Amino acid sequence: MSMDKLSHLVGASGPPLLEHKIGEALELASQRRPEAEALVSRHQNVRLSWAGLKAAVDSFAMGLLSLGLRPGDRVGVWAPNCAEWTIAQFATARAGIVQVNINPAYRTSELEYTLRKVGAKALICAASFKTSDYIAMVEALVPTVAAPAPAPMSNRLPDLAHLIKIGGSHRPGWLDFDAVAALGTDASAQELAAIAAGLHPNDPINIQFTSGTTGSPKGATLSHRNVLNNAYFCGLAMGLYPGDRLCIPVPLYHCFGMVMSNLACLVHGATMVYPSPGFDPLAVLEAVEAERCTALHGVPTMFIAALEHPQFTHFDLSSLRTGLMAGSPCPVEVMHKIMTRMHMRDVGIAYGMTETSPVSFQTALDDPIERRVGTIGRVQPHLEVKIVDPATGETVPLGEQGELCTRGYSVMLGYWDDPEMTAATVRDGWMHTGDLAVIDEAGYGRIVGRIKDMIIRGGENIYPREIEEFIYSHPAVEDVQVIGVPNAKFGEEVLACVKLRAEAAADAEEIIAFCRGKIAHYKVPRYVRFVEAFPMTVSGKVQKYLLREAMMADLGER
Repeated sequence: MSMDKLSHLVGASGPPLLEHKIGEALELASQRRPEAEALVSRHQNVRLSWAGLKAAVDSFAMGLLSLGLRPGDRVGVWAPNCAEWTIAQFATARAGIVQVNINPAYRTSELEYTLRKVGAKALICAASFKTSDYIAMVEALVPTVAAPAPAPMSNRLPDLAHLIKIGGSHRPGWLDFDAVAALGTDASAQELAAIAAGLHPNDPINIQFTSGTTGSPKGATLSHRNVLNNAYFCGLAMGLYPGDRLCIPVPLYHCFGMVMSNLACLVHGATMVYPSPGFDPLAVLEAVEAERCTALHGVPTMFIAALEHPQFTHFDLSSLRTGLMAGSPCPVEVMHKIMTRMHMRDVGIAYGMTETSPVSFQTALDDPIERRVGTIGRVQPHLEVKIVDPATGETVPLGEQGELCTRGYSVMLGYWDDPEMTAATVRDGWMHTGDLAVIDEAGYGRIVGRIKDMIIRGGENIYPREIEEFIYSHPAVEDVQVIGVPNAKFGEEVLACVKLRAEAAADAEEIIAFCRGKIAHYKVPRYVRFVEAFPMTVSGKVQKYLLREAMMADLGER
């Protein structure tokens, strides 16, 4: 390819897209390998075969129908990783009900916003997790939970009719998860079969609230076709096969866990292994050894936590072969360790966003390590990408940076009940990601930052990623994030937030001196602040708007 070619690529046209629903995928899996293990939840001591999982899913789906829920109704799921989460995921999809994923870290106000926004008719939630007493939070929100019907449970949540809890002791007004599964009748079995037969792959099946790095939650609405195909191609690119055992420490409520992990296992006949309800590096190491896991998913910080665990060398991880890392870039030395010390020679990198179900770029099994750490791989099959000038919307030449846009089967149906935001984000079928990217002559993509993170200093456009990559090369620096802070003279100034390596020492002047003469003068940080950690989204992305708020307060800019 010559450099006068435009940054516009179309993925492979094969293998063909899957044109069935999640319920059909579960039927196929249970027919092909009925006795094979489908799901292992180690902390719950639960093991289900594909036949057993399908039976549990159908029972719960029939129970939901017996409660009066119907296709298109919304049901919230608020729980850490557990077998019930996945049974609910597959059961709602089987019955045409829209599952709404709720972050286990949410508090009462965020829960209320989510349930009200989607008009949820039911909420399935864990009794508690870590410091969160979910039942107490729900009862604070719905004080009339035990009031006799037909009074609404809550004036603030007029649609909410059913509360279903996973575990915990009996509570008035609540249904136990297992009790719902026992509500099924012959009539609801017939109704489920009729509903399943009438569903369409393009029906909405899932709403995921994405605040991402900007803060305002939006409900990305996804279909069977969106997520099943994305799971299929993710698994294909990482070499996931029937009989593989995938360790899943990433949260199920996020696309990584729900699609790239759970649904990839479903369509490829692999076993889902949950090491713990929330991420715990020791539980991951124990699960890989005990379950002979062949694949492992995670964001880079999870892999680093496992590698640096004091008991790492006590575990036999030789069963591992492949896996996926996503959420943020992986340092090359970490990738080397993952491929050698963790035996994951086929580990790959994936890039995407909730609104694209999520993955649009992925590295291949035969990509050299430089491609796995320096790029996001190439565009996935049946997808189309382009890089456009954010100001003009024109497609830029290869090698030039601009906004990454994605089009194809994976683009969401829209933001729930938000036509204006949908129209602003998806134009002519193109999802405008807000990510600044470059595509090279070989078709590999590289993310260089977020449009909203761009710093404009005295008329110069500064992309934090290039400064971060340079400062990262300082031997004392473990991680760095660069942001812009207000400045009366230049509009914005560059501030570097640095996390030092353990036992390392450096001061602000040393970091600034390290940059002088090596990068353009206007890119040299005016300020350096040292931090212990960065505010993160669950998918491993740094929330720069929170970092900016903290640094502005520190500088007295408020």
